[in-house]
Amino acid sequence: MPDKIEPQLATLTGTAPAGDDWLHEIKFDGYRMLVRIDGGKAKFISRGGLDWTAKFPSLAAALGSLGVSQAILDGEVCHEMPSGITNFGALQADLSEGKTAHLVFFAFDLLYLDGWVLTRCRLIDRKTLLEPLLPARLKRIVRYSEHQIGHGPEFFAAAAAVPLEGIVSKKADAPYRPGRGPGWLKVKASQREEFVVIGWTDPEGSRIGFGSLVLGYYSQATGELTYAGGVGTDFNDKLLRELHGRLKDMAAEDSGVRLPKGIKRSGIHWVRPEIVVETRFTEWTRDGILRHPAFLGERLDKKASEVVVDRELNPDAKQHNWATRSRRS
Repeated sequence: MPDKIEPQLATLTGTAPAGDDWLHEIKFDGYRMLVRIDGGKAKFISRGGLDWTAKFPSLAAALGSLGVSQAILDGEVCHEMPSGITNFGALQADLSEGKTAHLVFFAFDLLYLDGWVLTRCRLIDRKTLLEPLLPARLKRIVRYSEHQIGHGPEFFAAAAAVPLEGIVSKKADAPYRPGRGPGWLKVKASQREEFVVIGWTDPEGSRIGFGSLVLGYYSQATGELTYAGGVGTDFNDKLLRELHGRLKDMAAEDSGVRLPKGIKRSGIHWVRPEIVVETRFTEWTRDGILRHPAFLGERLDKKASEVVVDRELNPDAKQHNWATRSRRS
């Protein structure tokens, strides 16, 4: 069994591909995990290579009972709402409170099984092997990720109508290729991005903790931190206090980020760029600022150095390419 496998990542695109050479899955709203099963014990490895097994004891016990000697599964740990939709904010609350017995692992790929490295096999064949490994007795918390072959645009339209976060389209006959590439494509039904926290502002009125988190991301082209605005909604008092305490311990002289006209540096408390958060927003402004952002949760599975906007990764995506223009100016 390989010691380490880097996960395959999806590239953002504006439309779902058509044709029967693609299969389409629901884009889950959780934490991506590789599960290594060896001798009846399952280990959860995050996208960043961290061992998260202790966070999911019930899932680890369930997957360890699959009846295989050795296996590596790829999937996502999620909080499933009564409606069937997965919710990242609820997952964050579960982890914060240590209430994880009801979480669900959605398995969508099989990379190794009892002596066979499967990464060079076709995706459709890997999924054919994966499905019978997941018994009905575990369906409450361990599930196979169903897919639709062909009809990508129609599948996306149905997902957006629910509404789900989006879909992931995958080449049915492709091998598993670590890193980001054209074999897996993600189509988002809503605007969501991950950002690095680079500072915070003071609260106003009766609000406690901080007013807003100041956000940025690393440029794929230059490696520089780029300002993206701030987010100040959808925080509860507990989170405001907890985050504020951590931010004060991460104080920095300055971030070096160039601010848009009208934004004063004196109003920002700068911090080391270490915390990664996910936000939902309506659109980018022409100046490259998030419009109507809302806080969804902290991304404990991702390093700050990995945070780039999807728009830079795929120029065909339906987002305004303000980052490149801003660097030229």
